[in-house]
Amino acid sequence: MSNEQVNPFDDESQDFLVLKNVLGQYSLWPSFAAVPTAWNKVFGPESHARCLEYIELNWLDIRITQSVH
Repeated sequence: MSNEQVNPFDDESQDFLVLKNVLGQYSLWPSFAAVPTAWNKVFGPESHARCLEYIELNWLDIRITQSVH
């Protein structure tokens, strides 16, 4: 067994959340971590694979949908 630490954003064995911001952008986020300001939970906690599937099904256009101004 390795003592090497895994970045929690890369640890697919953990549960994740899908977050969305006001610009319509999505983010995959470890479920144990606090949701950052200006982001809202829209899916999860679920497996890494299920969260990626949710993003692929719902983020159809990666262009920003709104202006922040």
